[in-house]
Amino acid sequence: MKTIIKIIAILFIFLMTPQHAEAQFLKKLQKHAEEKIKREAERRSERRVDKGIDKTFDKAEDGIDGKNKKKKSKKNKKSKNKETDATSNTENSNNTETQAADKAKKHNLVWNKYDFVPGDTVIFEDGPNADEENGEFPSRWDLYKGSVEIGDFDDQKVIMFLSDGSYIVPYLKNSKEDYLPDVFTIEFDVWFSKGSSTANRLWVYLLDQKNQRHSGMENLTVMPHGLEFGDSEKDYPGTENINWSVEKTGSWKHISIAYTKGKYKAYFNDTRLINIPHLEVNPTGITIEAGNDNMYVKNFRIAKGGVKYYKRVLSDGKIIVNGIKFDVNKATLKPESMGPINRIYKLMVKNPDIKFSVEGHTDADGSDETNLTLSKERAKTVMNKLIELGIDKTRLKYTGFGESKPIDNNSTPEGKANNRRVEFVKF
Repeated sequence: MKTIIKIIAILFIFLMTPQHAEAQFLKKLQKHAEEKIKREAERRSERRVDKGIDKTFDKAEDGIDGKNKKKKSKKNKKSKNKETDATSNTENSNNTETQAADKAKKHNLVWNKYDFVPGDTVIFEDGPNADEENGEFPSRWDLYKGSVEIGDFDDQKVIMFLSDGSYIVPYLKNSKEDYLPDVFTIEFDVWFSKGSSTANRLWVYLLDQKNQRHSGMENLTVMPHGLEFGDSEKDYPGTENINWSVEKTGSWKHISIAYTKGKYKAYFNDTRLINIPHLEVNPTGITIEAGNDNMYVKNFRIAKGGVKYYKRVLSDGKIIVNGIKFDVNKATLKPESMGPINRIYKLMVKNPDIKFSVEGHTDADGSDETNLTLSKERAKTVMNKLIELGIDKTRLKYTGFGESKPIDNNSTPEGKANNRRVEFVKF
């Protein structure tokens, strides 16, 4: 509003100047003012949309909390109050850490404001594969230093770092070349065991230290409750007062990196912690280093490209998203799926005339019948999530095609990852 007032004041001053002032200059100034007003109106509109989104989320969470409270009887409430009074001194001694842990746990489950969106095309993918042999070196990686093996953890295959200072790089034919595009994203999950502190770190270099020439590349440092990149360091919200970021229970952290022509952003679970406007060096490859022998990594993915969703709708009539993820053989959304879903939600709020058919697709693993059913269930889950966020159900429908419409081959992990997708088709 202050900007608009200043512009109007300037226009008034020039209108009151003598007639010999250049009319052409005044005309340009007026045009500039109109553009400023238009941009300000757009920004204000977007802020109103964001506030509306936040209000919707807060209302939903308050409703859930209120519903849970109603389930408790007055008798139980009185009993709980007595127990609280009796143990208040003991609880207060651990209050800061407990509240922080509870807040972080709730935050992880919601992910309503997560804005990370993966690249369009997967260029490197490693789960690891369920067929990997326990105790063998990960087949999709190469070793630079240390000791690394495949292990079984929580009924899943993981990459285990067995010694401090272990380095791995993706095993690629073109590893000596710059294989990272101008726009790319990286995602992976890292496990920090109970008792891990800031001494337990994982480093992500945007350089292949085994096959490429070293160029002083900065690295992202991943700690139990925060990230560091160069001079930028930030804790995950709610963990600032935890003693040296000690991991209380042992948990998986989802790490995401977005690079766009020099701009570098890094996310810890659902929150962006690092935002670098311009890197001084060009990313050329990937190296992962572990600073402890009890750290595990899984679900590693590099994807390239990224076009704004609205432009895709205008040009293609649909949006193809491979960043919406589900539990294996299930229609249960993973938390990191909220990034693309939130983006679709905002697009539909800003463009109320757009209607989408949510269409699920799978890779070729499993039977045709199973994949068809699974794709429909997943599409329905995504549709229901958008309705839950506030989109009118008349603007959405769903269907699934199983493995019948691949957009890539099913012979590589990357091809399968690209085929496992959700499409939003305008109707």
